[in-house]
Amino acid sequence: MEQLIKQAQQGDPEAFIELIELNKQSMYKAARAILRNTEDVADAMQETILSCFQNIKNLKQPRYFKTWLTKILINKCNDIIRKNKNMVLVEEIREEGYSENSDVKISLKENFRSLEDDYRIILVLYYVHGFNIREISQILNLNQNTVKTRLSRGRERFKTAYLAGNEEGFIYG
Repeated sequence: MEQLIKQAQQGDPEAFIELIELNKQSMYKAARAILRNTEDVADAMQETILSCFQNIKNLKQPRYFKTWLTKILINKCNDIIRKNKNMVLVEEIREEGYSENSDVKISLKENFRSLEDDYRIILVLYYVHGFNIREISQILNLNQNTVKTRLSRGRERFKTAYLAGNEEGFIYG
């Protein structure tokens, strides 16, 4: 991957496209965790890709490409949130048909989305993208202890919300 990054830094558009393809899914998941509207997610990803393309030559250490990319994405998401602050967005929920499994998935998603942004983004970066505490602190410009605290509180709030919504008090397997 570092070779692709170096090629992209030297102006190779094919290498840059391949880098984006390799990171597209994780970008979507991170943006989706922050933004609730799929159109906003697409906008954030598009603006991130453009910004990365224009600034990849400024990346000093290629091994931190994913961290750099994620930080830009989060900043673009925050820009969209600020821009849309006074707008009310309505999210459509599509029914997938009734099944116990889909109910559990919907419940998990609803509980996850109900978390405050400060907790949700840290949980996504840690569990979905596999960033460690130090990397998350760099991406979000937070102290490592703050990241640890929010990670712990986020886990606890998610667990509490899920168990409160689950009358039987256990998670389906």
